[in-house]
Amino acid sequence: MNIFMKVDELLPKLKEKNLRVIDCRFTLGRPDEGRERYNEGHIPNAVYLDLEKDLSGPVKEHGGRHPLPPMNEFVSRLEEAGIQNSTTIVIYDGGEGSYSARLYFMLKYIGHSGVFLLQGGFKAWREAGNPISRELPAFEKTTFTPDLKPEIFTEFNEIKQFVEQGKDLVLIDSREPIRYKGIEEKIDKKAGHIPGALNKFWAEGLVDGHYRSPEEQQERFKDLPKDKKIVVYCGSGVTAAPNYISLKMAGFENVSLYIGSFSDYISYVEMPISGSGE
Repeated sequence: MNIFMKVDELLPKLKEKNLRVIDCRFTLGRPDEGRERYNEGHIPNAVYLDLEKDLSGPVKEHGGRHPLPPMNEFVSRLEEAGIQNSTTIVIYDGGEGSYSARLYFMLKYIGHSGVFLLQGGFKAWREAGNPISRELPAFEKTTFTPDLKPEIFTEFNEIKQFVEQGKDLVLIDSREPIRYKGIEEKIDKKAGHIPGALNKFWAEGLVDGHYRSPEEQQERFKDLPKDKKIVVYCGSGVTAAPNYISLKMAGFENVSLYIGSFSDYISYVEMPISGSGE
């Protein structure tokens, strides 16, 4: 499964007509910082997509802090960037891995196959001494025909069935252990985790912005059954995306992402929560 592109592989491809590079840098709590960093310098011809303006929809009573945007709007944004179904897409963030993974998942959800993550992100690109541009590219609008893959997208009702009826799936909380256990919660209104969820911290799948090898990912998830559906979640559907990718690298085929995640789950006040700071 070819998911990644290295910086030295991308460099000679930059002038290819049917290649698009997408900058996803973002900083939670400072929503304008990603665009500012892009304007200060980015990979030549890269377009910018904002987590909260382009990769998320309006926050409502339910749906979590970063719900998916309407797919027609997302597709339109891709078309404005000159992206069509045959376009090769390379995505990067600052090197954190989570923001680029969010877009990777969304592109997989709408059925795009030729999408790659830049290993190490912008940090690796800059450290390699590769060119950086401040020019804002413009492309001729294209047509993109989505082919949604609902099997990789999990909604609240399926999680409700898991909690209340014991639906046969494996639920993974991707947040750091201190939040999973309910010891500390500075973002969401309630602390703890969805009952029955296991904890696999997403950041353990990467080292310095580079994903660990498939063999190392297999070791991370060796206690999970490969014949069951695996659903990953986090706080708002962003940092669960790297775990989605890591699981696919480890050979798990039936993997889905609960986009609404914990912030959506707790919006249903009747639903139970596990973890009380143990």
